[in-house]
Amino acid sequence: MPKKEEDLQFVRSIRFVRWNKENLLWEIPNYPGNLQKIKEHFGVRIDQITDHQDHAYATTTPQNPEKSIVEIHTDFQHILVYFRYHEQLIQYLKKLSISRWDGAHKVWKLPYSRKIQDDLIRAIQSLDLLPMVKENQTSFQKRGKIQKAPEKIKPIPEAYLKKLEEKRYSPNTIKTYTGIFAEFINYFGERDLDSLEENDIMEFSHYLASIRKVSESHQNTAINAIKFYFEKVKSGPRKFYPIDRPIREKKLPEECSEEEIVGIFRNTDNLKHKAILMTTYSAGLRVGEVVNLKISHIDSSRMVIRIEKGKGKKDRYSLLSAKTLKILRAYFKVYHPNEYLFEGQGSTKENPIPYSERSIQAIVKKAARKAGIKKDISAHTLRHSFATHLLEQGVDLRYIQELLGHASSKTTEVYTHVTNRAFGNLKSPLDKLNWDEKEGE
Repeated sequence: MPKKEEDLQFVRSIRFVRWNKENLLWEIPNYPGNLQKIKEHFGVRIDQITDHQDHAYATTTPQNPEKSIVEIHTDFQHILVYFRYHEQLIQYLKKLSISRWDGAHKVWKLPYSRKIQDDLIRAIQSLDLLPMVKENQTSFQKRGKIQKAPEKIKPIPEAYLKKLEEKRYSPNTIKTYTGIFAEFINYFGERDLDSLEENDIMEFSHYLASIRKVSESHQNTAINAIKFYFEKVKSGPRKFYPIDRPIREKKLPEECSEEEIVGIFRNTDNLKHKAILMTTYSAGLRVGEVVNLKISHIDSSRMVIRIEKGKGKKDRYSLLSAKTLKILRAYFKVYHPNEYLFEGQGSTKENPIPYSERSIQAIVKKAARKAGIKKDISAHTLRHSFATHLLEQGVDLRYIQELLGHASSKTTEVYTHVTNRAFGNLKSPLDKLNWDEKEGE
């Protein structure tokens, strides 16, 4: 359009409008009502309107805009994606090696580039959702330098992924490592990967701690993911990087009392959900182990559950409770699973789909909330409670270690700090003092 102040003010008043410097044009989001506004303002001055119905960005107006809006917040480092629960969009984000779920802030994170943002918008619109982009032009500072937005996303080397698979790393570890490594190589823009040195790794680690403010665990994992490339993929010597690795916080695991566990079960009405929670607690399983259980893993003759390829790719057996077996039989008669013990939506005999870990976490939190439990618990809390309650019953720590599948007894020993069994026979030194409490009044 010709440069005219009145027109410029109108265009700038539209939410999320953007000036395209390369093509010298204004880009206006195709949100409901925007085209009508343009027609009303410019009227007969409009020369031509071309409606590309088959364009990748074309989409119908969502029937419920409030529930269908996906907010995309961007800066020169990240793309943050906020939306109400949408299974298909979640599955799309999970498949991206560069995406990461930030549970603390309830947001999906991706490294920033214009291509990633455009691809994300196309994917959102293909699901009949409404993307709303909010750009934050404040650049991140890193050691006196401005971090520039990369022109395009750099993929991780194919050799990196192949080496992870060759080493038989678990799918979860592969996804974590590739996501972190993708962020690492794109952090340095157009620099060649093999030109990066110790100082660069240290700088990235500093960025994770000071700017991203990731957890100690995530920062340690990031260092290992980077080391994997230089030491395993490039066959370099094992090297010590002068990086101040964060000291892991020694937090005691959260656990529920026996009464709280009963409250969780009582406040779970759905038969399938109750079967999942009882199986998790009664056998002390990790949530990833629960979703991978198959019907054949339930051995009612020996009253054990077989866990295949648990953490560290180790098989083991755990307890099959008589009460759990009873609820599983009732569940089986109603739901008729095909292969996996607990199957998700759309599962068929030809294509069995395991239940999702995310859904189990939601079940636990909902039941705990209904039971009036104020603790911040998860499915893993049921596993911790299983171990604590066994220890309180006097079960030897070595047996608990085997049931949990811990490689080291030190991992299991943390439960000795949680249980009340030993505390029951102890007295505070205050109780032995010859002192009348009335004296303190």
